[in-house]
Amino acid sequence: MLKKILKIVGITMVVLILAAIAIPYFFKDKIIAKVKTELNKQLNAKVDFKDVDISLFRHFPRLAVGLEDLQVTGTGEFAADTLLAVKQIDVALNLMSVIKGDKMDIYNIALLQPRIHAIVNKDGAVNWDIMKPDTAAVNPADTGKSSFALSLQQYKIEDGWVSYDDRQGNMELLVTGLNHQGKGDFTQDQFLLQTSTTAGGITFRYGLVPYLSQVKTTLDAGIQVDNNTNTYTFKDGKASLNNLELALQGFFKLVNDSTYGMDMSFKAPSTNFKDLLSLIPAVYKTDFDKIKTSGTAAFGGFVKGNYSPVQMPSFGLDLAVKDGFFQYPDLPKPVKNIQIAMKISNPDGVPDHTVIDMPTGHLEMDNTPLDLRMLVKTPVSDLYVDAAAKGKLDLSKITQFVKLEAGTNLSGLLDADISAKGNMSAIEKQQYDRFYAAGTLQLSNMLYKSKDYPDGVKVNNLFLQFNPKNVTVKDLNGQYLGTNFEANGEVNNLLAYTFKNEPLDGQMNFKADEINLDKWMGTTSTTSADPATAKKDSAAATPFAVPANLNLGLQANVNKIHYDKADLTNVSGKLLVKDETVTMQQLKANALQGTMEINGSYSTKASKINPDINLAYDVQNLDVQQTFNTFNTVQKLMPIGKFLSGKITSQLTMHGKLGKDMSPDLSTLTGDGNLLLVQGFLKQFAPVDQLANTLNVTQLKDLSLRDIKNYFSFENGRVKVNPFKVTVAGIRMDIAGSHGFDQSLDYTLQLALPRSMMGAAGNTLVNNLASQAQSKGIPINLGDSVHLQVLMAGNILKPSVKTDLRETANNLKSQATELVKNKIDTVKNTVKDSLNQIKNTAVNSLKDQLKNQLSGKKDSTKPATGKPLDNVGKQAGESVKNTLNGLFGKKKPAADTTKH
Repeated sequence: MLKKILKIVGITMVVLILAAIAIPYFFKDKIIAKVKTELNKQLNAKVDFKDVDISLFRHFPRLAVGLEDLQVTGTGEFAADTLLAVKQIDVALNLMSVIKGDKMDIYNIALLQPRIHAIVNKDGAVNWDIMKPDTAAVNPADTGKSSFALSLQQYKIEDGWVSYDDRQGNMELLVTGLNHQGKGDFTQDQFLLQTSTTAGGITFRYGLVPYLSQVKTTLDAGIQVDNNTNTYTFKDGKASLNNLELALQGFFKLVNDSTYGMDMSFKAPSTNFKDLLSLIPAVYKTDFDKIKTSGTAAFGGFVKGNYSPVQMPSFGLDLAVKDGFFQYPDLPKPVKNIQIAMKISNPDGVPDHTVIDMPTGHLEMDNTPLDLRMLVKTPVSDLYVDAAAKGKLDLSKITQFVKLEAGTNLSGLLDADISAKGNMSAIEKQQYDRFYAAGTLQLSNMLYKSKDYPDGVKVNNLFLQFNPKNVTVKDLNGQYLGTNFEANGEVNNLLAYTFKNEPLDGQMNFKADEINLDKWMGTTSTTSADPATAKKDSAAATPFAVPANLNLGLQANVNKIHYDKADLTNVSGKLLVKDETVTMQQLKANALQGTMEINGSYSTKASKINPDINLAYDVQNLDVQQTFNTFNTVQKLMPIGKFLSGKITSQLTMHGKLGKDMSPDLSTLTGDGNLLLVQGFLKQFAPVDQLANTLNVTQLKDLSLRDIKNYFSFENGRVKVNPFKVTVAGIRMDIAGSHGFDQSLDYTLQLALPRSMMGAAGNTLVNNLASQAQSKGIPINLGDSVHLQVLMAGNILKPSVKTDLRETANNLKSQATELVKNKIDTVKNTVKDSLNQIKNTAVNSLKDQLKNQLSGKKDSTKPATGKPLDNVGKQAGESVKNTLNGLFGKKKPAADTTKH
């Protein structure tokens, strides 16, 4: 009996285990369909995910559903921006709710490695506005039709990344290493949500001022949730920014889909200067816990009001430091007498009412003072600034006060005495007498080395002179990556760039001896002992991104530029950096034994990963082999160059995209141009060699070429060559067709080939073609030269050459037809000319006869026949007869001199 019971229990357990394994697969398709349907119902966005992982064991007894590699991409103007990417979304569901199919009860959600990129564009549109309109407000009867019921008890985010980019408000927030979790009864309209948050780094910028930089952050708060009013009230919130602790209180409210109400305040309970000092990244990174400090500090602020694309809340920030002092125990000198008083205020949320006031900023390093003050008002309508900076600093002594990152060296002398006061409108209206600006800034003998700049950046001298109109760069010279450079020029809107983030406008003249662009652009090949590291570095490599807020013109003269395999000398031209684009204007250089002129652009505005390029070049007398071996693009456009030596001249226009390695993405290239082979020699080119073997014409091998010009265009990976004529070794060829970037061939050649050049095999081939044409009713009489059509396919290294017999026969027929037509046209024209000549002769003869008869004179040179037109008629008949005999090749028999 016991054995029977155990057997039944065992069978039951096996059935249950099998069911637990099988049930998820039974309902997988149903769940995937339900998820996709629900997402498409709710979102105006492109939603995709790799797979759905379903298990009964991961959250037993609940059903675990994992959504793998979810991506939510915007539409319209945000079509290229990924709003949300999540490695995995792990959800615990009520199994019975899935089986019944009417509702799905969700207990908890986990987001693993989410990446959120929120954008507000310059017009105020946001990329997260992807929810479809709520039809419940229009049709209340549908409120009970939701397919999801929320029984959520907890949620969490692991290793998140959040970017908020407000391009309209000129504000950026970046959160990295985000971990967050919350617990609460989400089935209730009102409940307490306990949250815990940590972030590896928070960076916040408003305008050009970086208020926070990679600050480690924690936040523990109880939040009272009121779903009836969409209000979230903080209860005893405690936050920390690096070493600075803050008390946080207030509420956050969802007013509508695009408006958020808030009334939040924060304050540092500690008055220890050291805690505030921790917000300085360079100080906090190294041995911060060992620093000796003294002095007091105060830090606090508030945010109150509504935030929307057209509205900002009021805000304020107070910062004060008195008698600040810090010193590293293993460094000889302190930074002392730190006095800071700064207040940022906005009373009503109107951006133009923001005031930044720092009446005092002072510190001393080795008894050398540095003083700052600044007042900024009306930053939107008409920026007003009253600022000054004065001080001297020996950069080599900084390491006596502050610990720099390992491997960092810094030296040089900085001397500044600058002041400015007035409204930006005075500068814009060129009313320089209403704006005061004066002073100089000089940096001499500066050398900076670090992990990112191991070769060092050296500035021998930088001298800036400030005046109401602009900042004049009197002199700049130095060395970087083996390049000796010097520059001068002017910058016209430094204040607008600093405070309003307007593009920095200026004109510079730049001279250099040698530039190795491989080093400047970071493309120099290096070997890594660790393959994993090399692979990671390769994957992380990205093209050079053109800064967005520059409008600089650069007149450049460089003795030599090296890039990849190319060396350019006597380089001159103008570069314009504007709108995330570098434009080249009349960039001229000597290279590859010839000269070149380049116009074009490189832009990262549309994509930082795949930059757009537009290029137009004019090159003269370049060496073919050097050009082919130097540029990968030429190898694809002109693969014949591998077998060709000599000089070429070419013009080309091209547009497309670059890949991550800064090489052209061949599938995107489109353009056209022409190519003139000034002088060259073609040797061991397989397609031509095979044609020579097929026709048994040795003269087609190792061709000497000169003044051959053709036009081409390329698109979708193929180069189309327009028909062109060439005559080599007495052989005339008409060539047209295309080849692919994959070196595939599709060409047609029309040859006028002297039979005297062809060996027995070639003549046999031609005779066979003629016989096949005659068998189709086309009478062919082969002359001293024959016309052949050759089809060339395959690829550059393994070509196939064949003659399409039907096309050749038709071609010969057309040639015969054309020959007859030409003969007939020639007969018509010749006879017409002869008759006109006879007519004119007859008329002139009649005139002479009548004149003689009227005057009573006779022509003593001609017999008097009494019929003046008889001789003319005989002459006409003889002339036409001779003309026709001449046209059709009939000749009179030669006189037999042997009979004399």
